[in-house]
Amino acid sequence: MRDSLDVRALRETLLTPTSHWAALDFFDSVDSTNLEALRRPDPWRVVLTDHQSAGRGRLARQWEAPPCTSIAVSCVVPIGDRGGADRSELGWVPLLAGLAMSTALSEVAGVRALLKWPNDVLAGAADDEDERLRKVCGVLCQSAGDELVVVGAGVNVDQEREELPVDTATSLRLCGSDAPREGIIERYLMNLRDRTEAWRAGGPAMEGQRADYRSRCTTVGRVVDLHQPGGAVVRGTATGVDDQGRLVVDEPRGRRPYAAGDVVHVRAAQPGQ
Repeated sequence: MRDSLDVRALRETLLTPTSHWAALDFFDSVDSTNLEALRRPDPWRVVLTDHQSAGRGRLARQWEAPPCTSIAVSCVVPIGDRGGADRSELGWVPLLAGLAMSTALSEVAGVRALLKWPNDVLAGAADDEDERLRKVCGVLCQSAGDELVVVGAGVNVDQEREELPVDTATSLRLCGSDAPREGIIERYLMNLRDRTEAWRAGGPAMEGQRADYRSRCTTVGRVVDLHQPGGAVVRGTATGVDDQGRLVVDEPRGRRPYAAGDVVHVRAAQPGQ
């Protein structure tokens, strides 16, 4: 039997006067933590479950895992008081969520966790090369009005190979980690709080977040197929992530930034490409 989350311990750790997090609601099973958060989008509310029956990721992909084998967490983050952050930087919120999770997995689970633009987290054993990394976490952000965004994350934790939906996925267990879900959730939420606070502050604080993201983004330097929302596919070499969080791609029409799209890593770019 796999254990349910220790919700009492999480509440004691997270719901403190200085943590920002205001409420933690747990469900044995729920259709979707994002949908539940959207039903009552109170600032700094956290929604957790042991099982999602209708979870979904980016591009409306379905996401389901056996009970108590994964992390399904959504939280309501205020974005209205942006202080030094420019509106054009709003696209960084989902990227910072992926960054918060990748650093939490490295720190708590001891795995090699990198990012595929915009916010998929790829993971492998500590000594795995980039080409062996597989998706362990997806992030989905949804607007809850002008002032709030719901940030959802799903992490494969305890699944065996046959319990994963696709061959390109992995779990922390398959990466050699037995880290408890509670420790990952706690570290992720604290990372997310700190990184979104830096986003609101803008200036040098946000420059540090951009640098951290770029250092973990394994998409940069690769030949990619970028599947755009309208169905077109662009192939080119990803050369960077600009200050608005867009992927910059050298493709037949020249160098262009893309704010949205589904990336497929084709191969590492060769020297001179």
